[in-house]
Amino acid sequence: MLNISLCLAQIIEEELPVRGFTISAPRPSELGKFTDFVEKYLSKTNVNTLFLMVNYKYQFESHPELAETSSLSQNDVKKIVTTCKNYGITIVPLINLLGHQSWKQDNIKSLLKVYPQFEENPGDKLQDKDFYCRSYCPLHPEVHAIVFDLVDELIKVFEAKAIHVGMDEVFVLGEDSCSRCKGKNKAKLFADEVTKIYNHLESKGVNMYMWGDRLLDGKTTGLGKWSASHNDTHPAIDLISKNIIICDWQYKTAPPTPAYFAMKGFKVISCSFEVPEVAIQQLDNVLSLRKLNKVIIKNRLLGVMHTYWSTFDSFIDCYENSNCNSETIKGAVETFKTMYENDK
Repeated sequence: MLNISLCLAQIIEEELPVRGFTISAPRPSELGKFTDFVEKYLSKTNVNTLFLMVNYKYQFESHPELAETSSLSQNDVKKIVTTCKNYGITIVPLINLLGHQSWKQDNIKSLLKVYPQFEENPGDKLQDKDFYCRSYCPLHPEVHAIVFDLVDELIKVFEAKAIHVGMDEVFVLGEDSCSRCKGKNKAKLFADEVTKIYNHLESKGVNMYMWGDRLLDGKTTGLGKWSASHNDTHPAIDLISKNIIICDWQYKTAPPTPAYFAMKGFKVISCSFEVPEVAIQQLDNVLSLRKLNKVIIKNRLLGVMHTYWSTFDSFIDCYENSNCNSETIKGAVETFKTMYENDK
């Protein structure tokens, strides 16, 4: 493994096309802190792409009923966009489509709370103490008209040329308890939903990012059911457009999955979280693949992304004051610093 200083130097030398950071959108009350973070810290790193997890935390004009409490206004978003523009940072808004329409059993997010008829019926899975998150039914005849309205608004207000549509950890799909999806091939259901979203974005000239876990065979690779699929969605990798950019999150280990996606024809970003050593190995892997392969493969290895999966206020408090509420948060902030701090 390359040492940290050499890896970071190589980020600059290699000029990876994407050097990303994913974090939740701030609450309106945190807007000043967030723009200060961009100005004081993020602008001093080599981060050039900010993936901002918005989901339903925006005051949608098309569907105001779906905006969560403490949602950003149009003026709030414009302040974020202007600040990022000033420092050459591209914003890619993120909204979870298909899966992640709840958190655990009871914390149901806006879409299914307002439109419960859209839910893919989880059936007996709901009785499982480890039940994780709900999905909307991809075959419901009315769901896309609404979610595409939300997507279009986010693209417009963020002046975005690309959007991240999530699609990770889809554990509820093609269930026998769903009258529309029962008995259908899960890989095709997943691929058809990806394609429907891609076609909508492609018609508007907007690039599409998505997580890659549902496209990996968790059993064959040993990656498990979280960072890969145990519910037979993985053959969808051969059924979707190669123009989709895959965000390959592997948080505990650094398997050769970026190479797999690149060999399949996709542009790919390797994503880290809470283990600095894993993030550095992932960076090393991407740099090595770019250096030692022909141009056609090199150009598919777009770069790296650090992800943070708690609130912005918890990140900045840990980052500035070392007030880290958990070992996970501490590890995630340390990983960010390892990847990006003092690069310039």
